[in-house]
Amino acid sequence: MAGRGGVINDTKTGNLTWDGIVPPQCQPNPSIFRLSANLTWVLAHEPLHADIDYNKTNGIGPGMAFANTVLTKDPTIGAMGLVPCAIGGTNISQWAKGGFLYDQLVRRTRTALISGGVLRAMLWYQGESDTINKEDADSYKGRLDKFFMEVRDDLQYPMLPIIQVALASGEGPFTETIRKAQLGINLPNVQYVDAKGLPLEPDRLHLTTSAQVQLGQMLADAFLQSLPTPIRTTTNSAATLSYHAFYRSIFIIIIILSYFFHCRSFPAVVFL
Repeated sequence: MAGRGGVINDTKTGNLTWDGIVPPQCQPNPSIFRLSANLTWVLAHEPLHADIDYNKTNGIGPGMAFANTVLTKDPTIGAMGLVPCAIGGTNISQWAKGGFLYDQLVRRTRTALISGGVLRAMLWYQGESDTINKEDADSYKGRLDKFFMEVRDDLQYPMLPIIQVALASGEGPFTETIRKAQLGINLPNVQYVDAKGLPLEPDRLHLTTSAQVQLGQMLADAFLQSLPTPIRTTTNSAATLSYHAFYRSIFIIIIILSYFFHCRSFPAVVFL
């Protein structure tokens, strides 16, 4: 989820570098913001996770393509904020309640809610590291179930919609075990999009830039289809709303929120 699209091995230095290519679907948009590592809102741009997954080389992920696709297909949603939380190379046990990653996820989500946010959904793409060890693979479904339920409980949203990604690849021999677990999650309001078959980088592990774009579009379609009714604002152009007086949808790589602000000129209505 943090994004390794366009990350290549520099043969001169032996280090991983990002090629810097940003496709049209991932370009910055004045209506898309991100919550930075220091919990301030800034204009979103690739690499989306550069200050979150800072120990690794980040490239293109699905987040910007997701946000741009949502706005293209339903511009009435208005401005959006992305809240990156992903750390690459982690297994599900590292996201257990009480650990750093879990606590950071909850803290960043609660910060995003301070301004009056209403949780919309949760995006989850993880599991390659759990394919290495059979015990981890066999325990994955139970750990993932528990993680989803604890996140819902701590965020006080027992029916939080969750969209997870079924793996395209894995680091070890138990990829199909993890995929079976992901596809077998039977919690209410949990759905998945399947990344299997999307193009991989030469490392045969991470999605290419084009694949990350496609995945972002798949996540956007799943999110828009999951809404009970379309989100509508007034007929005024959403692009004319000011930063402090607009309907803001906040999308997190793991958590999607939306919140709205009323102003005299541009009232917003949310259909839940």
